[in-house]
Amino acid sequence: MQPGHFRTAWRLPDHDPRAVLDIGHVARLSEHAERAKIHAVFLGDGPGSTAAIARGPESGIDPTILFAHLFARTSRIGAIATSSTTYNEPYNLARRYSALDHVSGGRAALNAVTTLNPAAAAAFGYEQELPKAERYERAEEFLEVVTGLWGAWQPDALVADRESGLYADPDRIHPIDYRGAHFRVRGSLSLPESAQGRPLIVQAGGSAGGVRLGARFADLVFTVAQTQDRARRFRQELAAAALAVGRPTPPQTSLGVVLLIGSTEEEARRRGEALLDSLGEEAGEQLLAQLGIPAGSIGPEQLITRELIAPGVAGRGSDGFQASTLALLEERSFTTRELLLRSAAGNGHRLVLGTPEQIADDLDAWFDAGTADGFTIMSADNAVDAPAFLDEVVPILQGRGSFRTEYRGATLRENYGIPFPEPAGVGATVPDRPAASAG
Repeated sequence: MQPGHFRTAWRLPDHDPRAVLDIGHVARLSEHAERAKIHAVFLGDGPGSTAAIARGPESGIDPTILFAHLFARTSRIGAIATSSTTYNEPYNLARRYSALDHVSGGRAALNAVTTLNPAAAAAFGYEQELPKAERYERAEEFLEVVTGLWGAWQPDALVADRESGLYADPDRIHPIDYRGAHFRVRGSLSLPESAQGRPLIVQAGGSAGGVRLGARFADLVFTVAQTQDRARRFRQELAAAALAVGRPTPPQTSLGVVLLIGSTEEEARRRGEALLDSLGEEAGEQLLAQLGIPAGSIGPEQLITRELIAPGVAGRGSDGFQASTLALLEERSFTTRELLLRSAAGNGHRLVLGTPEQIADDLDAWFDAGTADGFTIMSADNAVDAPAFLDEVVPILQGRGSFRTEYRGATLRENYGIPFPEPAGVGATVPDRPAASAG
């Protein structure tokens, strides 16, 4: 868990620098979120440690282990854990998330990500990172295997008939026999379906491969957009991609937004300046590199314009970051410092700064504009902004009827309003997948 969306927030006076390693702190925050009727807590994760750890925490405790503890202390809130399809095996991950879904009573979700990180490649014995096309090809096969394993048990496969002595009917369990370019998996899990059928699948990715992956497999897609037009266009692209793979109803979308809250707008702005100061000078250079702008080519007061970014010039940022930031620069120009704040320390997500009332107004306006089905709320500084959102913004939204005051049901699927999957056994046996060359 990070100290906030600004990784250097641990330097600020209100923050305990070691809180990210305190499981009690994380549990209390989750319990707080459950009292506010939040759908789920989300934790990003990624293998491999880099030199960036000198400035702030990287991935901490494995989310699947952390959430097993949190589920014991909560009863309704869900948990979305992140795992890499690049550096895991599908059978192990399917088994782990199935177990989480059972111990939680149907409140688990897998955020499946591809990993682009030289340190991770080295840690897993690779001489170099997998090419982008190969990462997504592997991810697609990975999720074909995972969903096949989760769908192997029919709902009535667990018989538990004392008189006959039949515990589980083998005829109602459909092992997969998967042969692809990356994986060969034969068998089934030893666990039946969970209370919500199977864990939800969550995905985030703005590239063509990411959109296709979300369209095929995701129940929920995390999105990034700095403008309402960009957010709506992505939803349209996702819906078209879903229709192309036979899904008339596209996945739900959850638009990322970073909150920086103050009792007054001026206080929120002062907090924003303090967070920017905590980043250090290299943050501006990293932002420019993400946009493909040479270091030292822009002064601190010089405006970054859309024209400065040449067509086809690839920076180091993700496709989602590039599309989101370029759309923002088409509307207006920013100094490096201004863009760092607006893009939440260069992460591409939109930062909203203001009072609780202003934050609520903004979320309502973006929802009414059709930008997403909901929002992934990220705190600029967890020590301040998470409790402020839960205690001050949520009650305003509830008072307006914009957010619920009770959970819909007991499972994460019910609370998101996502239909249950097809009955197990329908399409559970995954056919051979022809080998495809990596681009």
